[in-house]
Amino acid sequence: MNFATEAASNTVWHFWLAVPIALGAIAVVIGVVAGYIISVSRTRYPKNDS
Repeated sequence: MNFATEAASNTVWHFWLAVPIALGAIAVVIGVVAGYIISVSRTRYPKNDS
């Protein structure tokens, strides 16, 4: 059997590595945007302790 047919018959398992990497990247982007919005709104609307 040559390399091409052997490689084609193997299961592609590394495709599933993209799922946690993509979910992690989405979570990081959402976290950065939420952190920015919270940081900006705190300076614009400070708490009144009176």
